This record gives sequence, structure tokens and C-alpha cells, in this order.
Amino acid sequence: MSILAFLVIGLLAGLIARALLPGNQSMGLIATMLIGIAGSFVGGFIGSFFRSDGRMWDLHPSGLIFSVIGAMLVLFLVGLAGRSRRVRV
Repeated sequence: MSILAFLVIGLLAGLIARALLPGNQSMGLIATMLIGIAGSFVGGFIGSFFRSDGRMWDLHPSGLIFSVIGAMLVLFLVGLAGRSRRVRV
């Protein structure tokens, strides 16, 4: 997969994950793209368990779905890490 396709899919996955996950995620497009790329890695790893050939780097239709699921998981974990650092009064 080319770098440009990887970045576009990462951005799409990040945008969809931010739209589906409730709450306020205040981040720009670059951070959204990085969340989507990390979600693509997580989703590709999860999706490789469901494929018979086990290849996680190929572009396939379910890849975007697993990328969004992975991005939602990463976004949730980032949200949890951000909450624990805030000072509560």
C-alpha cells in the first residue's frame, strides 16, 4: 500500500472514529490522522485473526471497518490517559 493511501485511510478512520465516539475530542487533523493510523495498525492486527491468510498489510474492504474500530479503541485509551492527568478539585 502506498504512503498516500495509508495516510488517507488513517485520516478517514480517525474522522469516523471521532464522529462515532461520544464526547469532545479537541484535536486537529494531524492528531486525527495519527489516531487513525494507530487505529489502522490495531485494526489490521485484529483483522488478521479473522482472515485465513493472516496478511495484515493488504488493502481490503473490511480494513476500513477494522481501522475505525481500532481508532475508536485508541481514541478511548487516549481519552482515559488524558483524564487521569487532569487535576480534580
